Amino acid sequence: MSGANRIAGQGRLTPARTARFTFDGKTFDALEGDTVASALLANGVHLVGRSFKYHRPRGILSAGPEEPNALVDVSRDAARRQPNVRAPVQEVFDGMKVESQNRFPSLAFDIGGINNLMSPFFAAGFYYKTFMWPKAAWEKLYEPFIRKAAGLGVAPTEEDPDHYASRYAYCDVLVAGAGVAGLSAALAAAEAGARVILVDEQPEVGGALHYDLSVKIDGQNGYDWAQATAAKLKAMENVTVLTRTTAFGYYNHNFVGLVERVTDHLARPDRKLPRERLWQVRAKRVILATGSIERHMVFANNDRPGIMLASAARTYLNHFGVAVGRKVGVYTANDSAYEAAFDLKRAGVTVAAIVDNREKPGEGVLAEARKLGIEVLAGHSVVDTKGKLRVSSMSVARNGGGSARSIPIDALLMSAGWTPSVHLFSQSRGKVAYDAATGRFLPGTYAQDCLSVGSCNGTDGLQATIEEGLAAGELMARATGHEGGGKVELSGENAFEWTGGMAGSGEGAGVDTTVKAFVDFQNDVCAKDIRLAVREGMHSIEHIKRFTTNGMATDQGKLSNIHGLAIASEVLNREIPKIGLTTFRAPYTPVTFGALISHSRGDLFDPARKTPMHAWEEAHGAVFEDVGNWKRAWYYPRSGETMHDAVNRECRTVRSAAGVFDASTLGKIEVVGPDAAEFMNLMYTNGWDTLKPGRCRYGIMLREDGFIYDDGVVGRLSEDRFHVTTTTGGAPRVMHHMEDYLQTEFPHLKVWLTSTTEQWAVIAVQGPKAREILEPLVEGIDMSNEAFPHMSVREGKFCGVPTRLFRMSFTGEAGYEVNVPADYGEAVWEAIWARAEPLGACAYGTETMHVLRAEKGYIIVGQDTDGTVTPYDASLAWAVSKKKTDFVGIRGLKRPDLVKEGRKQLVGLLTKDPKVVLEEGAQIVADPNEPKPMTMLGHVTSSYWSENCGRSIAMALVAGGQARMGQTLYVPMPDRTIAVEVSDMVFVDKEGGRLNG
Repeated sequence: MSGANRIAGQGRLTPARTARFTFDGKTFDALEGDTVASALLANGVHLVGRSFKYHRPRGILSAGPEEPNALVDVSRDAARRQPNVRAPVQEVFDGMKVESQNRFPSLAFDIGGINNLMSPFFAAGFYYKTFMWPKAAWEKLYEPFIRKAAGLGVAPTEEDPDHYASRYAYCDVLVAGAGVAGLSAALAAAEAGARVILVDEQPEVGGALHYDLSVKIDGQNGYDWAQATAAKLKAMENVTVLTRTTAFGYYNHNFVGLVERVTDHLARPDRKLPRERLWQVRAKRVILATGSIERHMVFANNDRPGIMLASAARTYLNHFGVAVGRKVGVYTANDSAYEAAFDLKRAGVTVAAIVDNREKPGEGVLAEARKLGIEVLAGHSVVDTKGKLRVSSMSVARNGGGSARSIPIDALLMSAGWTPSVHLFSQSRGKVAYDAATGRFLPGTYAQDCLSVGSCNGTDGLQATIEEGLAAGELMARATGHEGGGKVELSGENAFEWTGGMAGSGEGAGVDTTVKAFVDFQNDVCAKDIRLAVREGMHSIEHIKRFTTNGMATDQGKLSNIHGLAIASEVLNREIPKIGLTTFRAPYTPVTFGALISHSRGDLFDPARKTPMHAWEEAHGAVFEDVGNWKRAWYYPRSGETMHDAVNRECRTVRSAAGVFDASTLGKIEVVGPDAAEFMNLMYTNGWDTLKPGRCRYGIMLREDGFIYDDGVVGRLSEDRFHVTTTTGGAPRVMHHMEDYLQTEFPHLKVWLTSTTEQWAVIAVQGPKAREILEPLVEGIDMSNEAFPHMSVREGKFCGVPTRLFRMSFTGEAGYEVNVPADYGEAVWEAIWARAEPLGACAYGTETMHVLRAEKGYIIVGQDTDGTVTPYDASLAWAVSKKKTDFVGIRGLKRPDLVKEGRKQLVGLLTKDPKVVLEEGAQIVADPNEPKPMTMLGHVTSSYWSENCGRSIAMALVAGGQARMGQTLYVPMPDRTIAVEVSDMVFVDKEGGRLNG
C-alpha cells in the first residue's frame, strides 16, 4: 500500500494501481486516483509551500478548488510545466514532477522567512505609504524589486507544446454542480425530455458524498447512488455529463464558460487529444448547485502545516483512505466538524479533543462523542498553536479568560460553518440577500433564467435538498417546453442533520489582536489587518478589500470573505449588510491562458484576412500593410524604387491614365426589407427615401452624441434593398451599431441586415481611361455618361459573372468599383489587368489612395476625425438633411457646445515652403513666440507630398478653421517652426469636372 498514512480498508482507491511522482526531487508512491494533496498526506508530507508575503510554512488546507496554500508547480517535462496548480485538484499521474514555490533555497529553509520577523513593517496598506517617497526611487528601486517579488510560481519560458480545443454547445438546462442537488435536478430535467448538460469539477460526481458516509439515498450508499445516477444520465441521448469541468464564468443571456481538463490526469495522453477544452454554453435555463464552502476558524497561528478544514480531513480519509494525522484535534463552531472526528476515531485515529466555542453543541453529536470516548470542550477556544514546520500542539482556553491548556496533536481540524457558494449567481448579476437568522448571504433577486438549489441556496437537510433539486429540474424542463417522463421521486436519510449557518465569525475568544490570526491565507491577511483598515477609515468592504488585499487573487473571497465582513462588522458596530459585499469576478477558479486562447495561437493568434486578389498582388511585388485584420497592398515598388518613388509614380499614373485598386476590404452590409429606406433615414444624416433605385449617395453615420461614427457610399438597388459600404476598420462596429438600434430602438421596422464584406471582391478602376478599360468586359450595362452617370449603380455581368457595378470615385477621377462574387475576384482582376496594362495603367496601393483622396479633400473617418468631430466641423454640412425630424445623433448635433463658434474644423494647410511635408499629429499655434505653455489651436490629421500638385499638402483640425482662410499659422517642431497657410481642402480639380470623365 502506498504511503505510511494509508489506512487499510478506508477509501475508494485500488491499492493495486500505483503511480510514482516526485516532490522537490524526492520520489513518492501514490495510488491511481490520488490528488497531489492526498498523495503527499499519505506519505506524511504536510509542508508544501511558503506564504506570499511573510513566507510562513504552509500546508494543505482543503480538499477542493478553494485551496489557498498548496499551490505547486507541476510538469511532465521542461516544456510542459504549469505553476500555481492547486494540489487538491491536480490528480497524480505516473512520472509527474511537482515542485514547491515561493522559497529559496529550499522549502524547509527559506531565507524569505525573514519577512515573518519583519512583519510589523509589512502591515496592511504599507505599500501605499512606503513607496510614496522618495519619488525618484520608484522606477529604479521599488518597481523592479516588487516585480521580482510578486507572484508565487514562476511562469514557464518554453513554448507550450500542447494544444487546446474549443466547443460551442446549446442546451435546455445546464446544471452546474453534481452533488445531491445537482444530480437530482439533472435527473428530473432529463426524465422530462430536456437537453441537459451536467458539469462538475471533480473526477467523479457526488460532491459532499465523497466524504459523507452516513448518507443513504433510495437505500443505497450516497456515493454509490451518485455514480449509478451519473451512469444512467450518461446513457441518455439528451444528456451530456462533463466531469473534471469547471463552470468558471456566468455571463449575459445564460452564457456559461466551462473548462474541461481532458488529459491533465493521464501519464501518457494521446497527443491527438487537447489538454483542455473550453466549452461556451448557451442554455435556456441554468440550475446552480454549487454547494457550500467550509470556513476556517480564526485564531493565533492558525496557518501552520497540519491545520486544515474538517471536511478536507474527512475527504482524505473516506475517499482516499488517508489519515491526516495520528493524534488529531478538532476546533469547531458547528456540528459538522464532529462527524470528521467520529470518522477518524472509527478508523483508529486518536482524537485528542473537540474544542467547540459554542456553549451548547447539539445533543446528538455530544451523545455520539461520549459513545466514542472523545473529550468535548464546549465553551472553549483554541487560542494558539505551536510547531515549526508542522503543528505539534494546540493551546485551549475557556471563553472569557482563564489559563490555557496545551494539548499535543499532529493535525488540527477546524470548521467555522459553511458559506454558500454564490459566486456564479453573483456573476449572473443576481443580487444576494443576507439571511440574518443563519448569518449567510443567499441568492436573492435573479437577473437571468436560473435557479439555485441545495446548500448554495441555503437549503439544509438531505431530503429537503433532494426535493428542491427534483422540483427545480422539473420546473426548468417545463419552462423549456418539455413535459415528458414521469415524476422522479427519491428518498434520503442521514445520520446527522445540521445547518450550515455562520455560527459566529470563527474568531476564537481571547485572541491577541497583535498576533497573526489569518483570515486570508493566500494573501497573508490577518484579523488585525482588517481592524487596521477600519481604523484607517475604510468602512466599506470594497475599500477594506483593496487596503488589505483580503479576498483578492484566486481566492475571490471563498474562504476569507465572511470572516473579513464579520470582523469589520464587530469593529464598526454595524450590521454586516451595511458594510457591503465584494464583487465575485470571473473566473471562479483560475483558468489557463491555453484554454482561453484555444486555437488562437501562432498564425491564428491574430488571423490575417486576405482579399481574393492577395496572391496576385504578392506575385507582383506588393508591399503590404495591416489594416485591422486585413493585409492590404500598400504600394507596388518597381526595381530600384523607394516607397516615395513608387507612390509618386502611382499618383501620376492614376491621374494621367488609370489605376487598378483592390477595395475588397471595404465593409459591405445588405439592408433589405419594406422599411429599409425608413431605417436608413434613421441611421444616417442624409435623406434616403428620395434616392431612386440605381443611384448612390455618400452617407454619414453619427453616434448618439452627434459625432461622426462612420461614412461610406450607399447604393439603392431597388425600393427595398440597399448596398451599404463602410470603412475597412468600421465594418464590424457599423454592423453592430445598426443591429443594436434595429433590435432595441426600431424593432417595429421590417428590415434585415446581412454582412456581405467577404462575399464581394471589389476592384476599383480610377482615371481618365477607366471606362475604356472596363467597357469591353461589361455585359448588360450601358456605360455611357448619360445612361450611367457618376454616383450610379447597375447590376449585370462582368466577364460572364454577376456584378454590381458602381460608378463612384475616391480619387476625384472618373471611377468605377466592380463588385463580383469573391470566388471570381482574382480571375476578374486578371482580366481587368490584361486590359489596363497595355493602356498605361498601374496597380496602386493604399498609400497612393490616401494621397489621391487628400488631393480632393475627401476625409478618412478615424484619421481626419477623432471622435469629437461633427459633420459641420468636417465641412460636410451638405450631407445633413434639413428636412428630416429624426435620425441617430440629431439631438446631439443641437447641443450648444457643438454649434458654438471656435470649434475645431477641418481645413487644408499649405506650407510656405512647398517642399516641407508636415508630420501627422503635429500641433498648430497662432504665435510661435508665445511663452509656454502655448495655446494649441489644433493638429495635423493628414499630410503628404503630392506629385500631382508639385508640393506638400495637408489637412488639419483647427479651432475656428473656416474663419481663418488665408491666415498664416505655425507648426512648432523640435528643430524648427514651420509656417503654414490655411486653405480649403480641395487641392486638385476644384470644379470636379474630372469625375464625369
